[in-house]
Amino acid sequence: MSVPRFWREIPYRYRLIGSYCENCKETFFPPREICPKCRRAGNIKNIKLEEEGEIFSYTVIRTAPPEFNTQTPYVVALIKLKNGPLILSQVTDCDVEDVEIGKKVRMVFRKISEDGEAGIINYGYKFVLAE
Repeated sequence: MSVPRFWREIPYRYRLIGSYCENCKETFFPPREICPKCRRAGNIKNIKLEEEGEIFSYTVIRTAPPEFNTQTPYVVALIKLKNGPLILSQVTDCDVEDVEIGKKVRMVFRKISEDGEAGIINYGYKFVLAE
């Protein structure tokens, strides 16, 4: 990922900022300028999303890309946040056997990746089991 792109995405990676359409009352992540449901009729505003939710679906990654080999096996899940949207995130700090559909999770701030030559560490959200 390029450094300028990473800096532009900081609000969404650090604070879970999404979009809310005042017309159809839908919440979206990542943020959007046009409501995908109402199209241009929507009135969109940015909102801070809930940092708690539950696992909607998940998969265990056992063969990862080279930059994530040291983390295998790890869980990637669809998380249903309390205020609506589904987001994709890694579930961390747990055994893969402990992860189940319906389990409560909460957002944490963790290292995502590291740019080897530049030494830039990219941080963002992940989720941990709340129970």
